[in-house]
Amino acid sequence: MAVYTHVPAEAMAALLTRYGVGALRSAKGIAEGVENSNYLVEAERGQRFILTLYEKRVDAGDLPFFLALLDHLADRGLPVPRALKDSDGVQVQTVCGRPACLIEFLHGVSLSHPTPAQSRATGAMLGRMHAALADFAPERPNTLGLPGWHALAEKCADGLDAVAPGLAARIADELRFLDAHWPADLPRAVIHADLFPDNVLMLGDEVTGIIDFYFACTEVRAWDLAVTHSAWAFSADGVNFDADVGAALLAGYGDTFALSEAERAALPVLARGAALRFTLTRAWDWLNTPADALVTRKDPLAFLRRLDRYAAHGTEMFAE
Repeated sequence: MAVYTHVPAEAMAALLTRYGVGALRSAKGIAEGVENSNYLVEAERGQRFILTLYEKRVDAGDLPFFLALLDHLADRGLPVPRALKDSDGVQVQTVCGRPACLIEFLHGVSLSHPTPAQSRATGAMLGRMHAALADFAPERPNTLGLPGWHALAEKCADGLDAVAPGLAARIADELRFLDAHWPADLPRAVIHADLFPDNVLMLGDEVTGIIDFYFACTEVRAWDLAVTHSAWAFSADGVNFDADVGAALLAGYGDTFALSEAERAALPVLARGAALRFTLTRAWDWLNTPADALVTRKDPLAFLRRLDRYAAHGTEMFAE
């Protein structure tokens, strides 16, 4: 189980009593995800829920923002999971010393190899989400934007070359490029910022759920599309680029939300930023995950390969 905090059955059973859903029938740790501890919980009446315990990377002070964001999107008909309120109207609980929420269960599966049709549906859902967030007023700074990449590179320091020889110099070069070319005049909004295939639930070619909003922040809106492109249009190891999947994602987004000429022109640079962001965070985790941790480290080089591809061919990869 990829969980950091183990929750005894007695604690789960006590939690469920606050929601009036009956006794605990079963609970199982969910292997996906590295940010929080997640359990699939079933109550005696057959309802399923996700119990999420927020670990050190999620600031409890940010939870009201995240929960308001989910409620806003759900109210507008998007398939996102609300955090449930207990009988006293409370959403955020304390379980085993961690802030925690009992969250709606959504049906669907996450894809390992999305097709162009599935990618187009995801792009369309991302566009719908951006349209729905046009009147969402709360903001949250992006701590993993360009200044954060500089800070993370400094924290990794010489460890980057332990991940791969020459990585520190490559990242330093890329940071200089992005400092000089990062677009400062594009529309900003609240974005998901982490829309990988494992954060999208699908049945066939239909999107049935968008999950894991815990990197959501206020940022250049088109960067969200670039992040999603970097996550969907490549093989997991970053070696192979699927042009049809990438094109379908962009087309689907355009079906539901207009992408300006300036935003499209900026996508190659924004995609380089997306690839660098995940290269750095994966490198940090690679260097700092304890040997006995119950999570599998993700290869930073998988996103370095994406970065190199965007740097060499970005303009043609986003051509209409």
